[in-house]
Amino acid sequence: MTPSTQSNEAAQHHIALRRGDVGRYVLLPGDPGRVELIARHFDSPVFVASNREYVTWSGKLNGVSVACTSTGIGCPSTAIAVEELVAIGADTFIRLGTSGAMQPDITTGELGVITGAIRDEGTSHHYLPPEFPAVADINVTAALRAGAAATGHPFRLGIAQSKDSFFGQHSPARMPIAPELKRRWAAWTAGGAICSEMEAATLFIVAAVLGVRAGGLMLIFNNLDGREVTPEEREGADIERAIHATISGLRILIAEDARGGR
Repeated sequence: MTPSTQSNEAAQHHIALRRGDVGRYVLLPGDPGRVELIARHFDSPVFVASNREYVTWSGKLNGVSVACTSTGIGCPSTAIAVEELVAIGADTFIRLGTSGAMQPDITTGELGVITGAIRDEGTSHHYLPPEFPAVADINVTAALRAGAAATGHPFRLGIAQSKDSFFGQHSPARMPIAPELKRRWAAWTAGGAICSEMEAATLFIVAAVLGVRAGGLMLIFNNLDGREVTPEEREGADIERAIHATISGLRILIAEDARGGR
């Protein structure tokens, strides 16, 4: 399917990028403030563009062009970023961010390699019906698993819940539909979902529709008991551990693609 109706020779309307600004591999954090932090792990990182919530830096890994573009919070802006990045030539995407634990045995600082996502959001339903699963690319996932293992930090593979409402999850009791929110959360956790975040489902669905690859790696915080994560826990769960794992995984994927002629 053809992404974006805008000419791929012009700068894309939202991300302010044109063909040649990025390579095929793009990391997708939500937070614009994390883009430069991630890009420091590239060889020869350079700032490319900033428009709205979309900040982009580029560089190289294993001699291959890579980039990092923020998507902002949530699925609508993520879909826009992926559509426009595909229009200018990108074909492999990795969501890199933070999430909340959904299983009580997860400790703050664990890494989650996302194999699929619960479509508890609205954007993906404008692409495919709800019966279609939001699944990560198997080769991207395998590389991220290897990257996570290489860090020596605890990690697990599993399903993420992608939601549209941050406060619907964190303060369900004050919502008029509290019983429904709690029922659905109980179902997701009983099914083994490992973490809750706000972008993966749409990323995987848009990637499926456009015929490109996507995966995800999350740093997980556990505050299931309702308390705030302490400063000590946050310090011990620095986003750098997720960045290291993702960069390691991306290097592995690039090498495997080169061997396979992709």
